[in-house]
Amino acid sequence: MTKDRDAAGPVDRGAQGDGGGSAERGPSGGAVTGEGTAPGPRSGAAGGPDGVGAGAEPGTVLSAAARAAAEPAAAERPRYTDLFRVSEFRAVFLAHAASLFGVVVAEISLSVLIYRLSGSPLLSALTFSLGFMPYAVGGTLLSGIADRWPPRRVLVGCDLLCAACAALMALPLTPVAALLALRCAIALVSPVFNGTRMATLTDVLGDGDLFVLGRSLLRIVSQSSVLGGLALGGVLLTVVTPRGALVITVVTFLSSATLLRLGTRSRPARARAREALVRASLCGAGRMFADRRMRVLVLLLWVPPMFSVIPEVLAAAYADEIGVGTAGVGLLMCAMAVGTVGSELFAGSVLTPATRSRIALPLVCATLLPLLGYAARPGLIATLLILLLAGAGFAYTLGVDRWFVDAIPEELRGRVMTLHSAGLMTVQGIGAALGGAAAEAFGVAATVAGAGALGTACCAALAREASRANRPKGETGLTTM
Repeated sequence: MTKDRDAAGPVDRGAQGDGGGSAERGPSGGAVTGEGTAPGPRSGAAGGPDGVGAGAEPGTVLSAAARAAAEPAAAERPRYTDLFRVSEFRAVFLAHAASLFGVVVAEISLSVLIYRLSGSPLLSALTFSLGFMPYAVGGTLLSGIADRWPPRRVLVGCDLLCAACAALMALPLTPVAALLALRCAIALVSPVFNGTRMATLTDVLGDGDLFVLGRSLLRIVSQSSVLGGLALGGVLLTVVTPRGALVITVVTFLSSATLLRLGTRSRPARARAREALVRASLCGAGRMFADRRMRVLVLLLWVPPMFSVIPEVLAAAYADEIGVGTAGVGLLMCAMAVGTVGSELFAGSVLTPATRSRIALPLVCATLLPLLGYAARPGLIATLLILLLAGAGFAYTLGVDRWFVDAIPEELRGRVMTLHSAGLMTVQGIGAALGGAAAEAFGVAATVAGAGALGTACCAALAREASRANRPKGETGLTTM
């Protein structure tokens, strides 16, 4: 169960559009306050995304509803319910839910369809792995699309392209090779959609705490869709054929395109097309990795999911080792997502932005520690508790999301968000493959425990680097970002 899961389609994209004319921001620096350090020059009142004023630079264009949702007194922090006061966010949210359902249905129905046509388990499994592989290519070479065209046009265009691919899949004469190629095409544009949508959220909600909650809510929907969507898709296939289910996917993508076209504002492109698309995309990647602060923050968002995916992909093997059957497999695969959803809801609803900022680095260091418990080969109940605890640590993302968006210059935001989305899915695919290979050699329990140890060491190193990267001049001790 991938973090920020929207890999299969242009949705998770576990949100977007174009800048309203904010001045360029440098990625360094942060104001040190009594509540900790808020990175970037937009460390205004509780990250309030006002149009002009606290938490936003002059020139930022936000809807009146977004400003109203973000303008309570500093002591009154934004809540998840405030998001739905913003009409554009409601459209983005409904479009996300619609297309995400279509993605889940497409994954299941396409896997079943290809197996029926070919009789090959390998080809059937490729329908899932092809959701990962093109991400790196699309995110690296096509990320420039997110900044050089108006964001609403990009989002609607991606949805329409995915609807066309799903429609071709649903045709009775489409062969297996074409089905797999169309699956690749959907995955290729997914990071562009995800990155554009995430960048657009900063225009719709501002880049303060309301953005953090909006991003969190879309992640929660993505995780929840995996928990319930696969079961619902399986039930659906008892009523309609796989190709009939793909028609439903077409409808969901068209619904998403309609919601985004009618429910969001037209905004100009973030950057002018001064160079070729691929060159601009690679330039964006180079600038992201060359900047110390952006680099360490994106790695903080990538590394824990890379290791946490290992117990999920090995759930069936571990269930067999401890003799709990297929019911146990389902529980093991869901437990970490349940912990993630619960902790994000708690952190977003109860904790203040300053508290989320203070605990982010300690949490990222601790989130993979529970996996060390696999070394004792625990039974089902103990393993579920381990996975719940590991999932709960992902509340750190609410703090890091805010730092990350503050660190990105306006003209790079679409490209960097696209690269983040692509990298997130790519590293999870790599982690799953490496975890499977290690389990073959060392066994499941040792592999997961080793992933916990190695992952914790990597996270601790990144947390230390994050503190150093954000240390103001003259500061001698480590600070929180």
